Amino acid sequence: MDWEDLRYFAALANAGSLSGAARLIGVEHATVARRVARLERETGLKLVDRRGRRFLLTAEGGKIASIARTMEKSADAIERVKAGRSSALEAEVVISAPPAYAAARLAGPLADLRKRHPGIRVRMIGEKRQASLDRREADLAIRLSRPTAGDLTAFKIGEARFRLYASPAYLAATPVGAWAFVAYEQDMDAAPQQAGLLAMLEGRPIGLRASTLEMQAAFILAGGGVGMLPDFAVEGLDGLVEADPAMLSLVREIWLVVHTDMRHAPAIRAVMDCLGRSVGPLEQALIQGAGAVGGAVAGLPQQGQQLRLR
Repeated sequence: MDWEDLRYFAALANAGSLSGAARLIGVEHATVARRVARLERETGLKLVDRRGRRFLLTAEGGKIASIARTMEKSADAIERVKAGRSSALEAEVVISAPPAYAAARLAGPLADLRKRHPGIRVRMIGEKRQASLDRREADLAIRLSRPTAGDLTAFKIGEARFRLYASPAYLAATPVGAWAFVAYEQDMDAAPQQAGLLAMLEGRPIGLRASTLEMQAAFILAGGGVGMLPDFAVEGLDGLVEADPAMLSLVREIWLVVHTDMRHAPAIRAVMDCLGRSVGPLEQALIQGAGAVGGAVAGLPQQGQQLRLR
């Protein structure tokens, strides 16, 4: 039996669809279908019920998927140990970060890193979802909340302040009671900044929704309404002002997260050093807390807080 067939089947079990599994692995959906069909032939078991685009596991499929996930976790752990013990400064380091933050704060430092260490290849995943460090979907992650589970080491590297912004022309032409709002799509309603914005609506509409901060800022700049934006998304952006300067800002912590198995690999430590230097002067001034457990990572703020999770 080919382990790769089990890996593809585990991805299908996790995603529930061929397209979802294909995205997880980075292949065409026909490849996933072919691998799963071959696994069914080799085992002589019906593993999935196909219902349109959805795939439901049979009883036997559920048992095989559980075994495959356990094998996948063990294989991932072996890969992390191997990568974490590498002494080379020549490696690909994958970083997961919110797209707007990555564009505003990480592009310059990472370009400088490549000049100092051309053997380090950086791949940036700019997406809202949280890539798995356990499965090595990413080696490092920037997150706007403190992680609470997993064998992770997390450094607080800053804070993002969210405020209401609008164009001066929109504020001049629109009474407060008639404000329309610009927001994320509904799948982000639980995020603190979106929840804070929804609490302010008081019956006023969300006129425009967008999946990215960049599009929200563009809508607000064009006079589409009032929206909640972080400081890093409006720095250097002319034409926006605080809609309500008296309103207290909403603060979210910025954490740099690495799997504990990987934190000593030289290439990853070099990138961590780079990302630690990416925080702005205001964030540097705001960071308070204990010194790093087991020694600070060079380049990270000296007073940055480090957490080891289990």
